[in-house]
Formats: sequence, structure tokens, C-alpha cells
Amino acid sequence: MLCWKGIYLNSAKGMMMKIWNLGLGIGLSLVMAVAGAKSSVWEVSKGGQKVYLGGTVHVLAQSDYPLPEEFDLAYKDSQVLVFEMDMNAAQTPQFEQTLMQKMMYLDGRTYADELQPNTVERLNSYIKERGLPLDNLKILKPSLLSITLTMKELQRLGIMGAGVDQFYTMLGSQDKKSFQYLELPEEQLEFLAGMGKGYEDEFINYTLDDINRLGDMMADMKQAWRSGDSQALVDLSMIEWQEKFPQSYQSLIVDRNNNWMDDIEGYFATEDVEFVLVGALHLVGEDGVIKALRDKGYKVKQL
Repeated sequence: MLCWKGIYLNSAKGMMMKIWNLGLGIGLSLVMAVAGAKSSVWEVSKGGQKVYLGGTVHVLAQSDYPLPEEFDLAYKDSQVLVFEMDMNAAQTPQFEQTLMQKMMYLDGRTYADELQPNTVERLNSYIKERGLPLDNLKILKPSLLSITLTMKELQRLGIMGAGVDQFYTMLGSQDKKSFQYLELPEEQLEFLAGMGKGYEDEFINYTLDDINRLGDMMADMKQAWRSGDSQALVDLSMIEWQEKFPQSYQSLIVDRNNNWMDDIEGYFATEDVEFVLVGALHLVGEDGVIKALRDKGYKVKQL
């Protein structure tokens, strides 16, 4: 299962907010962790300074709460929360207009003008089978269409509530924590808009295949996230993605991880303790932030 999720709403503002609230991550729900298992939270230290890293899930079911206690321990020990981006900064009319221009057809075209006839036939059949509004969906470019269909399926499965990022944004605001961000909204928009570019048919067909197995895969993935099984997350979500869509994997995971490193290393020079909360797939694997920090000599402890 690839790690892009969002949801389509009839208004541009509603659509945009759901995309950014649910974001570029894996949607997972509750599975009890085995006794003694670790979590998706790490304490990284060097030179007497420490930073916490938390692998987040951007969309959850109500039954997923409370979160693993390690998240709360890191939260209480930190003064600054660091997220991928500021959700509020993506609420301006100008940004909404940019999103529509990049991810929707505004010139009378539809996805049928970009996709092969057999892909369009399969896509239309799926949309009608699910009872989704074809007229609304046909103006979405493949990147947003993939996000929309996947999140509609998660909604059908009952998984569309506030994720870890939104939970701690609200809690941090109440507790007067400081906030920092690794990316601008415009940067994330570019990453999203580029998904599937150049291989749109393969991308949409994979999305439809992915949706058909989404329910079964969620159970395995949520257990891996909640119990901190990094290798299972890699095996379940990243290997196939990297093999089938290397360009997307490079831009959404590798490039962004590399871009974040200067900021993350800079937190070790501050007096405050930062709790960096990013999508779980950014932290694990050979291209993950955790390995990069270990390679640079930081001490890493999984909580």
C-alpha cells in the first residue's frame, strides 16, 4: 500500500483541508501491542542534548485512542512540537486556488483525456459500483483522484478521524507548546501534484488494486506501527512502492527526508527539547531519518 491518503469534498476548501490534515502517511487503527514491544517513538541524543522522533499516522479511527504511552512521554518531556507543515497556513484562498490549478482540470478536460480507454473503463466501473459522484471525480487529475478514492475507501472502513499530528496540534495549542514546521504548504502541494506523473495509467490501476486489499493490509500495518515494528512497515508499505514507482518514492520519501536533516540536526543546538512528528514511513528503512542520524553518530534509542 502506498503512503498517500486524502479525501474529496465538494468544496475546494473542504477538500484541501482534508488532504493536508490526513496528508502523506499511512492510515492505521487500533491493534493491541504485544507485551514488551517497542513503539514508533525514538529518543535521539548527542552532546548532552536530545530530540524525540515520533512516527505518526495521519488518519485514525476513534478506537485508536489512547495512543501508545511512549508518545505521551515524549510529548510531556518536550517544549517544542515539530510537524511536517502548518495546516493553518494552507487555508488561504490563494493557496486553495493554487491547489485547484495543480490538481484539477479547469479547462474542460477530464481524466478520460489523459488515461487509456481501458483504464477509464475500469475507473468508471469502480466509481459507479461504489456510488461515488462521477461528475465531481472526473475533473480530478490522477494524483488527486488516487488520494480521493483511497480515502473514500478508508472512510467506508470507518477510518477517517483525527490522526496523531492533529491530536498533538490541538493538545499542544491547549498546553501553550511552541510549534515549528519542516515544510511549507506549497512544497507539499508540489509533492502531491507530482504523484504518478508520466505513468498515470499504471498509477491509477495500482490505486484500484490497492483499494481492493486495503482492509486486509490495514490490520497488518496498524499492528506494525503500534508495536514499533519498523521492518514490518518497510516490508508492507515501502518495498513494493519503491519497486513500482521509484520516482514517486524518491520525491516523497528520500528527497524530503534529506531536506529535513539540517533542521533536525539544528534542534540539538537548542536549549529546548523538540518532539518531531512526521509520517512513520519517513523514519524507517534504509532511507529513513533514523538510519541517517545513526550514520552521523547520534545515539538512537527506540522507546
